[in-house]
Amino acid sequence: MRTDSSRPEWVHPKDSAAQDGWFVSLGGHDSATEVPGWAHTGLRVADLGPGDRISLDAAEEERIVVPLAGSFTAETGGGTYDLAGRPSVFAGPTDVLYTGIRRDLTVSTATGGRVAVASAPAREEYPTRLVTREEIPVELRGAGSCSRQVHNFGTPAALEADRFIVCEVLTPAGNWSSYPPHKHDEEKDGETALEEIYYFETQLAAGMPAPEDGGPDPMGYQRVYASDDRPIDVAAEVRSGDVVLVPYGWHGPAMATPGYDMYYLNVMAGPGRVREWLISDDPHHGWIRRTWDEAAIDPRLPFGR
Repeated sequence: MRTDSSRPEWVHPKDSAAQDGWFVSLGGHDSATEVPGWAHTGLRVADLGPGDRISLDAAEEERIVVPLAGSFTAETGGGTYDLAGRPSVFAGPTDVLYTGIRRDLTVSTATGGRVAVASAPAREEYPTRLVTREEIPVELRGAGSCSRQVHNFGTPAALEADRFIVCEVLTPAGNWSSYPPHKHDEEKDGETALEEIYYFETQLAAGMPAPEDGGPDPMGYQRVYASDDRPIDVAAEVRSGDVVLVPYGWHGPAMATPGYDMYYLNVMAGPGRVREWLISDDPHHGWIRRTWDEAAIDPRLPFGR
């Protein structure tokens, strides 16, 4: 793993930012792991056993509950919501729950599983909403070796919210996503300033003849580099449970190595007036998008069909 030596806090391997039962606790109102300058997004992830529960106090932050594996019951604002969940992040979309702000939250499971809670400091009140699996827009983006699948459950077109934009991306083995490299670190025409969290899961791709001795080691890579005079240089090897923070700069590709599928949960928010994902491509690489017009979507997509 290689990171900018002056700011190693941009990369958090699994369990390195653990707190109060969460194996990831970053950027929330009560997170103990401090990231200087990080102000607009948060993420918590926990593994729960059968009958376990985990809670968050009410705070000035909006939240969305995302089952990663298993089914859950969420209690918030006096209401109880059942989230049907999924066997894994590679099984297609799942029910999610948007809580709004100033609401306590308890998540429990009868069967066990893994759950994420994305958050952002917020002021405007929006109603709690259960977004069912069937309601989630599924987008197949890119083409050829840049094909990937996007679940847009927390984007402005799909969810009323104050600050954050939340989605998840699945990339088949050997493909690149978050490509061409792009940025969203300025408030200007055609671009919005957004922090971004990448939370990763990886798996052995279907049909791979991995040896039993030693076993496979599913992994991928994430790249972040400077777009101006602010230094950042991340080339991170990532596995299930790892997090990469993108405060600014060009980011991409997120690379699913041959033999291993990659998933990431994205949480974005920023200080601007408009809740919108507007990006600028790295001018050296933006031309790649034009090649997709003549290429087909990877036939391995969609996951979960």
